[in-house]
Amino acid sequence: MNFIKTKDGTRLYFKDWGMGRPVILIHGWPLCADSWDSHALAIANAGYRVITYDRRGFGRSEQPWTGYEYDTLADDLADVIRETDARDATIVGFSMGGGEVARYMSRHGGKNIAQAALISSIVPYMLKTTDNPNGVEQSVFDEMADGIKNDRPGFYGGFFKDFYGVGIVSKPVSDECLQWTHSMAMMGSLKATLDCATAFATTDFRDELSSFTRPTLVVHGTDDKTVPINASGRPAANGISNSILKEYKGAPHGLTVTHQDQLTSDLLEFLK
Repeated sequence: MNFIKTKDGTRLYFKDWGMGRPVILIHGWPLCADSWDSHALAIANAGYRVITYDRRGFGRSEQPWTGYEYDTLADDLADVIRETDARDATIVGFSMGGGEVARYMSRHGGKNIAQAALISSIVPYMLKTTDNPNGVEQSVFDEMADGIKNDRPGFYGGFFKDFYGVGIVSKPVSDECLQWTHSMAMMGSLKATLDCATAFATTDFRDELSSFTRPTLVVHGTDDKTVPINASGRPAANGISNSILKEYKGAPHGLTVTHQDQLTSDLLEFLK
C-alpha cells in the first residue's frame, strides 16, 4: 500500500490512479478514500491523474491522538500535494472535505491549485448562531456525539439512511451500499470521529471564501438533510466570486452515490 508521511510524522494512505493533470478527491466524514472509487475510475479513464487519500484517523491511515482540526488537516493536504508532486491540480472536497479545501486555499494560498470544487460541503459555516440563522442547532451536534459515544454502530444505522435519503418509500441505494458505507465508517478511530465532528460543526469559514481565487464548482442537493443547502452550498457560491453553483433537485447529502453519473459528468465538464 502507498503511504506518505506528514510533517508531524503521521502516515496517510493514498491511491494514485491514471496519468494527466492531477485531481485530488477528499472524502467526507466518517468515510475513507474508497467512497470516491467510482468517480476516481471514471476521471482517470478520461485522462486525468486521480489522487485520493484517507484522512488521518480514518481508513488505513494512522490514528494519532491529535490533529483533527482544520489547520492540521489542511497541512496534511499540503503534504499530500507536495509528496505526490501534484501541480496545476483540482481539489475536490465532499462534505467535511470541503473544509480542507477552504482552509488550504486560505492557509496555503492555493499553491499548485488550478480549480476547486465543493460537493455537499460544510463550507462556509454549519452552526446556527445569531449571525448564521440558517445553520444547524448545537443540540443536533450534541445528540450526534452522544449517539456515537453510546452506540456508534447503531448511530450509523440511522445516520446513513438520512445521508442517502432512504425513507419508508424512497430507497435510492441498496442495503449493500448502506453496509459498505457503515463498514468504512467503523474503520475510523472513535477519537478522530468525535473530534472531526466538532471541527466541521463549529469551524467558521465565512471569512475564507475570499481565498477562493480559482474557478470553483459548488454542487449541493436541495434535499440534503445532513448539511442543508441554505447553510452551505448557496452561501458558499454567493461568497465565492468565480464560482458555478449546480443544485441537484431532490438530492440528499450522499449524492456522490445517489447521483453518481450526474456528478461524474459535471466534474468532467468542469475539469475541461
